[in-house]
Amino acid sequence: MGKTIIQKIFENHSEQEAIVGNIIDISIDARVARDFGGANVVKNLVDHNLLIDDPKKTFFTFDCNPGGCSQKYAENQHICRLYARNNNIDIYDIDMGIGTHIAIDKGLIEPGGTIVSTDSHANILGAIGAFGQGMGDKDISHAWAHGKVWFKVPPSVKIILKGMPKESTSPKDVVLLMLKQLGANGLLGYAAEIHGEYVDTLSLDGRITIASMATEMGGIILLFPPNNEVIKFYQDNLGRKVPNIYADDDAEYEKIIEIDISQKGPQISRPGHPEDVVSADEVKGTIVDSGFIGSCTN
Repeated sequence: MGKTIIQKIFENHSEQEAIVGNIIDISIDARVARDFGGANVVKNLVDHNLLIDDPKKTFFTFDCNPGGCSQKYAENQHICRLYARNNNIDIYDIDMGIGTHIAIDKGLIEPGGTIVSTDSHANILGAIGAFGQGMGDKDISHAWAHGKVWFKVPPSVKIILKGMPKESTSPKDVVLLMLKQLGANGLLGYAAEIHGEYVDTLSLDGRITIASMATEMGGIILLFPPNNEVIKFYQDNLGRKVPNIYADDDAEYEKIIEIDISQKGPQISRPGHPEDVVSADEVKGTIVDSGFIGSCTN
């Protein structure tokens, strides 16, 4: 029987077979703590006299409250800085960007790799065909000290995006269409793979936009098979030839879900529930008293 992408990643990082439902130990390629949660990771390690398994695979990223706007945040960052200095751990500081994106930009992770972080949206790394997972500070401490953590091998869902949307439609609109059909718990407990003609045309940032909303659908991760854009990014920016990772043709999925995106236009998620998605045309003319230009997911 063939393997899904998640099974292949797990088996490449474990001495055990990745059978759905089994709990296995997974070695972690990149182990990250943010400024939020980082001080607790340090405390766990110090309190239990634990050493760092591999400083070259261990990182701090300061992106949650980079300005240290309160005394408590400033103290937490100071704790992390001192610990990093004493243990030869790299810090990606307040001017470097968002940690999950740094993991790609700086090559901390590549297709087929594994990463854990105190960031709940670490599963954004599914955009490049890598496994990422947000975890609590005790789990991250374990990864820092032992280089691995246990995971229950999840069942996989295959999502096929059918057709091509309108030219004015962005990847954010497409993932909102997915959220509308699947709902807030539609992928609960699943690793999902994304396939289709549209997926093959996506830029890296478009893939990141979609992968970043796995959490909003309850999913463990949305995994994209690497395309030419991903491979080219690593070659051009990091001088690195990265592996491809694809599911086998006879891989077993618990469900196959088709989502029609043909000629779909811009979408909007109305206040209250992210899955309350409608066409932007339906709210045309609505008065907006205040707005935020930015993003919380990508």
